[in-house]
Amino acid sequence: MALATTTARPREVTRRNLRPASRPTGLVPRFIGYAYLAPAVVVYVLFLFAPFVHSVYLSLFSWDGITPQKYVGLANYKQALKSSEIRSAFTHAFILIGFYSLLTTAVALVLVGIMGSLRVRGLVVLRTILFLPYVIAPVVTGVAWRWLLSPNGPVNGFFRSIGLGSWARPWLGDFNWALPSVGLIGTWMLYGVAMMLLLAGVQRVPMDLYEAARIDGANPVREFFAVTLPGVRQEIVVVLVLSVTAALRNFDLIYVTTQGGPGAQTEVPSWLVYRQAFFVGDLGKASALGVLLTVLILALSLVILRPWKRS
Repeated sequence: MALATTTARPREVTRRNLRPASRPTGLVPRFIGYAYLAPAVVVYVLFLFAPFVHSVYLSLFSWDGITPQKYVGLANYKQALKSSEIRSAFTHAFILIGFYSLLTTAVALVLVGIMGSLRVRGLVVLRTILFLPYVIAPVVTGVAWRWLLSPNGPVNGFFRSIGLGSWARPWLGDFNWALPSVGLIGTWMLYGVAMMLLLAGVQRVPMDLYEAARIDGANPVREFFAVTLPGVRQEIVVVLVLSVTAALRNFDLIYVTTQGGPGAQTEVPSWLVYRQAFFVGDLGKASALGVLLTVLILALSLVILRPWKRS
């Protein structure tokens, strides 16, 4: 008995069959994306962009905050650029960049190199302890260091106890040491976060590179310069941007420790903005100085980021 066989008719291939699966069309998906971005955009516009635009507007006027505004155009910017006091404040800010940025990065790199060569327990706890200065509020840090560096504070007491009483001095009140003291405090505040960023970069460096360097007979120092340092160059750029920004907008630490003194030895642009606005009562000049400071921060950030973008 012959078995009846049935064969399925091949499905006709048409252009309709080849049409891809339907995708959501219309404005709904795009609207959802914008909805996720909306809170961040609103916060940015309200608390960053709008105040900056308003500062640019105020910088074109002579105004004490009470009497009617008087339009002066770019006169506030011209006075700011010609003022020796403001030029001195920017010079102090660039000196602080040397501490906040260059010294901080150097200290963080040394710590990363040491930790990379150690194979002992407790490194996680040590990293946490070294990171703590960045977590502490700058105002609290300033109060603590103002006590430590006071004429009768622990630092001078330590020098006297080891027979170096000639080194004791009012560090934050000394005309020669006030600015370096503030810079060292800033370095102490920032080296922890710089170290953590660089350690994150070291973790993504392939271990094969370290093994190859050791096979070639590289010692820890040569291994650091040949493998570790090139591997964390992107993190170094991030550290430089963060530290340069912190040095230029430094206000809270200056306010708590020296308030621009002694004399004008620790005056920085952000402190002058505060003083011009709330002590002198010249909101127009304070706004112009704030705009110049913002432009300088953006310009330096772009200069630092430019080599990274090329690599």
